Amino acid sequence: MAEKPQPVVVQYCQVCSLPPEYCEFGSEFEKCKPWLIQNAPDLYPDLLKANANEADKVADQLQSTGISSADSGGSSEAKPEEVKRLPGGKIKKKEKKEVIIEKVVRNKRKCITTVKGLELFGVKLSDASKKLGKKFATGASVVKGPTDKEQIDVQGDISYDIVEFITETWPDVLETSIFFIEDGKKVPAA
Repeated sequence: MAEKPQPVVVQYCQVCSLPPEYCEFGSEFEKCKPWLIQNAPDLYPDLLKANANEADKVADQLQSTGISSADSGGSSEAKPEEVKRLPGGKIKKKEKKEVIIEKVVRNKRKCITTVKGLELFGVKLSDASKKLGKKFATGASVVKGPTDKEQIDVQGDISYDIVEFITETWPDVLETSIFFIEDGKKVPAA
């Protein structure tokens, strides 16, 4: 008679709760490294080498700095800038402060002018759409764009008149930070 197969015992990382083979793909791989070195050294032999190299570097630094140099440093410890990370460990980029104006044609002669990025300058989009609608005597509304960011849609082709209006109404928005999208290319308004 054949033996019953025994269940497989899977080891999980105590830091990220993934199997050790997948820790490197998680968002907390740096925090997992000490646990991996201690509990799963055969999976990541490079970590053992890197850990030994880091220990040598730290030892050299400690030997080269004396007690007098440590006292002169005082409490001027620089805090590292905290970086926002997305799932998967990707670093979130800061958005550039720029206003993008795009003209979208629909039904052959009808146009919609789209204004994106005003909220980066501290402008309330609902107030801005009201002002644009009154100034150009058209319909203007705040809508979610294809990237789930809010933008202002103004009926009609007002793309070149809108630059002067934006710079006069909101002085924080410089003309150098306003761009048009023409034929798929980003063109500065200035």
